Amino acid sequence: MKFLYLLVNFFSVIIPLLFSFHPRIKFYKNWKAFFYASIPVSIIFIAWDVIFTHYGVWDFNPRYVTGIFLLKLPLEEILFFICIPFSCVFTYYCFNRFYNLAWNKRVEFFFCIFFSLFLVVAAYIFKEKLYTFVTFISTAFVCILLKFVCRVTWFGKAVSVYAILLIPFFVVNGILTGTGLEEPVVRYNDSENLGLRVFTIPLEDAFFGLELMLAYLFFYLRLEKKSEEGAEETNYKTV
Repeated sequence: MKFLYLLVNFFSVIIPLLFSFHPRIKFYKNWKAFFYASIPVSIIFIAWDVIFTHYGVWDFNPRYVTGIFLLKLPLEEILFFICIPFSCVFTYYCFNRFYNLAWNKRVEFFFCIFFSLFLVVAAYIFKEKLYTFVTFISTAFVCILLKFVCRVTWFGKAVSVYAILLIPFFVVNGILTGTGLEEPVVRYNDSENLGLRVFTIPLEDAFFGLELMLAYLFFYLRLEKKSEEGAEETNYKTV
């Protein structure tokens, strides 16, 4: 079972990797943009992980990891911040390419306002719980920043895709939090969260996942746009 967490990462990313080469998708052309985008975001989330591990918000069951550690985190946890975001960005890319997921601007505006307000209020109420407070506040901050400061046009589409991704989310996070196992892979300190679980998954994880996806998408889409503009400029000069 030492390789369980490693296998979870592998099976989370293998299908998006393979389908990246599908002739109608060709996401492999965007790998460079994704990996460059992942650098600053991964640094932030890994730092968050290191701090929370240090303060006992969660820890990792040695029964399910290989024993290779970086920054006092299992190697598998570091890989998590590449494999899962890659799968999320790939899924967004595919749905955005083949379907119209655009929201009504007014609906998107009010959703962002009320969702962020809900998170801020909940964070204040449960401010003594570190995971709850930080996750709710940071998710609200990211939503407000993207929608009203950066003025992204894809916020609603990203929320729709994330709603779809909740299906594999429950599978992956369910395994990591102990579904079907004698012990969880990631062991949460319930004194630092609400203690509310969907099956075995702490409620906060769903908001953490949304924040993770939004952050990676923001940097990826900016780099993708610059890459496309550079390619168009090159083609224009060639012509």
